[in-house]
Amino acid sequence: MKIRFDIRDKKPRLYHLAALTVLTVIVLPGLFRGGVHLKWICTVLSLYFILSAVMLADAFRRQLEYNPYSYNTIIYSGFALFLLYAAAFWIFMTLRCIRDGASFTDRMILFYLLNSAKNYLMLTAPLLLVFSAGLFISNVSLIRYEGLRFVNILGMILACMLVGGEVLIYIGGSRLLRIPDGRMLADMVTNLFAAIYLYFECMLTGAVIAGVIAAGYRADFGRDILIVLGCRLTRDGTPALLLKARLDLAKRFHDEQLRETGQESRFIVSGGQGPDEVQSEAAAMKAYLVRSGIPESSVFMEDRSTDTAENMRFSKQIMDQVCPDARPVFFTTNFHVFRAGLKARRVKMRAVGMGAPTKWYFWPNASVREFIGLLTEHKVKQGLVFIGMIVFYVLLGILAYR
Repeated sequence: MKIRFDIRDKKPRLYHLAALTVLTVIVLPGLFRGGVHLKWICTVLSLYFILSAVMLADAFRRQLEYNPYSYNTIIYSGFALFLLYAAAFWIFMTLRCIRDGASFTDRMILFYLLNSAKNYLMLTAPLLLVFSAGLFISNVSLIRYEGLRFVNILGMILACMLVGGEVLIYIGGSRLLRIPDGRMLADMVTNLFAAIYLYFECMLTGAVIAGVIAAGYRADFGRDILIVLGCRLTRDGTPALLLKARLDLAKRFHDEQLRETGQESRFIVSGGQGPDEVQSEAAAMKAYLVRSGIPESSVFMEDRSTDTAENMRFSKQIMDQVCPDARPVFFTTNFHVFRAGLKARRVKMRAVGMGAPTKWYFWPNASVREFIGLLTEHKVKQGLVFIGMIVFYVLLGILAYR
């Protein structure tokens, strides 16, 4: 079943998940103090994580239908996987407690909660190692073909950080700090580090999921405006392979739509002139499309932009003049679709994107750059989630050791 974008007008809210969390936080201490059998505490935790995972997964689906190019898309998908793990873990613990309740204590349950991030990271370590190896290998190929530059080793840096983080978590706070009688402090440091690491792992996972979904999306027909985003030209001022792939994809979509529906679209080619380019990217793109059979009158140039945000802002200005009620679709390279869509939504352009293929070794490193770019653009949201996780683990650690 194909996921459809932009079929909802209301943004999904998580008030119900917040209410469930508050209710659980209120109820659990009373269950511990009231001497309730531990199997019921495990059952409450199982139900909480099951419902939370379902709510977050449903929010992810509705977010795609409302606005797929959103920071929320990353958060919902990344953390839904962690909640699914937690739900499965506590279902297992509930069954164990029912079979052998005498071996369980309330402190054990608190420690299982406290170690949830660390245990999840240990479980996913093999997948993370495979992902890190893939990043490293792709960067080796990238350096062979495009030379040694800082931007071409970002994947290697991230791969080393991912593996290094897993090693530190495995070593643990007690060995790292070398505090013989400081188990509480050592465990607190280990679990806080695991929580921080979990946050970035969930964000990276969510970014990969959101990026893959956005890159694989194919827009439906009935599009009035086709926006092609520019990138570097060759030395003679013609589109390079990366840009040709975008233009060819847009041209193919235009031809298929014309054949299937009889509707013609107009093009907006977007890209200014770089300091080392003999003409603007927009001019080179227009010439390429005209040579491929598109009428010159159907191609509008946006030749002022210097980055993706300006691509979208200036293209929208042209679109509002040419066809104010247009249904636009933009074309870029596969790894760039998600972030480009995010820029489009910020200028109130409800466009969907399609991604042209690129060389296999280029995608992982480019995705890392896109991921870093997304993180740096949403500091407040990250800060709130980050602080919430730290507070949760600090309070839980104090409660477990009191």
